[in-house]
Amino acid sequence: MLEMPEVNQTSRRTGRAELDEHAQGVNASEVDVPFTLTDRDKEAFMEEARNKLAMVRGASITLGQPIAHRIDHMLSGTRANIAIKIFGTDLNQLFTLGNRIKGEIEGISGLADLNVEQQIEVQQLRIIPNRIMLAKYGIRLGDFMDFIDVAFAGEKVGQVFESQRSFDLVVRYNEEYRNTAEAIKNALLDTPDGQKIPLYYVADIGVSGSPYTIARENVQRKIVVSANVAGRDLRTVVNDIQATVDATIRLPENYRIEYGGQFESEERATQLLLLTSLGAIAIIFFLLYMEFNNFQLASIVLLNLPLALIGGVFIVYFTSGIVSIASTIGFISLFGIAARNGILLVSRYQVLQQEGKNLQETIIEGSLDRLNPILMTALTTSLALIPLVIAGEKAGNEIQSPMAMVILGGLISSTFLNLIVVPAIFKWKNS
Repeated sequence: MLEMPEVNQTSRRTGRAELDEHAQGVNASEVDVPFTLTDRDKEAFMEEARNKLAMVRGASITLGQPIAHRIDHMLSGTRANIAIKIFGTDLNQLFTLGNRIKGEIEGISGLADLNVEQQIEVQQLRIIPNRIMLAKYGIRLGDFMDFIDVAFAGEKVGQVFESQRSFDLVVRYNEEYRNTAEAIKNALLDTPDGQKIPLYYVADIGVSGSPYTIARENVQRKIVVSANVAGRDLRTVVNDIQATVDATIRLPENYRIEYGGQFESEERATQLLLLTSLGAIAIIFFLLYMEFNNFQLASIVLLNLPLALIGGVFIVYFTSGIVSIASTIGFISLFGIAARNGILLVSRYQVLQQEGKNLQETIIEGSLDRLNPILMTALTTSLALIPLVIAGEKAGNEIQSPMAMVILGGLISSTFLNLIVVPAIFKWKNS
């Protein structure tokens, strides 16, 4: 990372405390990489970073930002936008299925940081009691297990006080009798008749590999294939993944796949925002009707809504091309701004008509009267939004910047089209 011109320093945290909200083992590290963009945009920088880090063997690497990682972890249990969770009973079968799914979907456009949850085997010493030999020497299984626990793990039997401090007093074998498999095999075990026998007389002792961790969700074993999205919208990528997996992967009996991540919350939020948008339009129309007490005038003001959407749609198309939750909120915010401009014009037209002006004079004079307030309001709002638009590549502006861009584009189109369309529609309705 330090070879890249935008990066001057890095810092690393390895592991997290057990009581931390996002606890993780010492096999996981977080590398913070502050960067300053100069001659290229963020997408190009991230693409080069992914290409460089792809050469690191034996590691699952995910690129993102701290807040986004926390949100992803809360949503799906992984630090990635998409989590494909495979549930089953056999860990080896789960790992095989995970790698098959990874191989099938890695060609999908927009996928980045595609990883299968690592299944690392560690060497473990297993002590398996031989019940027949235990019975021969008259040793109960419970006594045998207590012996293993005390001799090798230790048991607290009291406390030792020294000045103002206390220490646990733990009883267990000396280290030379428990630091190797051979020493454990020859550890002496008491029998009820007073004999001392080596441990291997009554137990099978051997070293074997076992998984370092076993991930579970709702008590079921699982393995996760995780991925981020770059250059495409999340929902489309997930749809492509689901179609590919359904067409190419056949799951054994009692195995299943669940999809988790940001797209679940995005889908719910999109549905909620759609209902909210319809509700906002209905309430705006009701308030306009109550204000003007005229269905036609309320409809003329409401025509400003699509005028505002035009600029928002164009600015999304020519920037990211992705309609996110943040940009959707920006579209909803435009409803009120667009309605305000229409109210200023139509209410002034009403006053001039009541003063006895003819239709032509009403439109020209009313539009000129409201030109300055409309332009000043749009200008001050736009100037306040420009810093958020410019700082879109900086960390922490992932939500503010898309919303600000949509509002800025909508302000531009609404302000200029409002001064043309509303007077024309008003004249047409009243002529």
